[in-house]
Amino acid sequence: MSKNPILYWPYKTNGNADYQLSRKVINNETGLMPEVIVEDLDLSAIFEKNKDAIVYYPVFCESTGWWGELLGADAVIVDKMIISPECQLMVIAAQTHAKKDGVHQLLAAEIKPASGFFKKMNSSIATVTDMLATDAGTILALFSGKNQNQFVNIIESTGNSYLGCIGQY
Repeated sequence: MSKNPILYWPYKTNGNADYQLSRKVINNETGLMPEVIVEDLDLSAIFEKNKDAIVYYPVFCESTGWWGELLGADAVIVDKMIISPECQLMVIAAQTHAKKDGVHQLLAAEIKPASGFFKKMNSSIATVTDMLATDAGTILALFSGKNQNQFVNIIESTGNSYLGCIGQY
């Protein structure tokens, strides 16, 4: 496994059960205690320095926009680990380590609210996992789907923008 597991944890660590459990789970998975980053995370810099690093990124219930850091960072989600009912760790690696045959694909798009997109999209193609409104009046959305080509076809046929796949696992 990774010679350099990194846990990003921008929250309080003292007495935090999810933090302690995350460190334990990563140690059990990799055989190493993770380096902990508590301040701003720069994925591009981490993977530029060490292509084999693995970053564990906590996502809590009600978290929004966490995935924006992956856009343009040459980083992808390669797995996820459930820590508690409120917390899961997204396992992020350099783009070169992307799984090409992952069943779960995380697909990002920018959608115009007035488009017929939601009428055309159905759950057999993709489901929304997160949405954010922008100042420009569009919606940045993260979808989970199984067929990237079908998803891109619907995005483009409704006049919206496909931003990319940020992970497969």
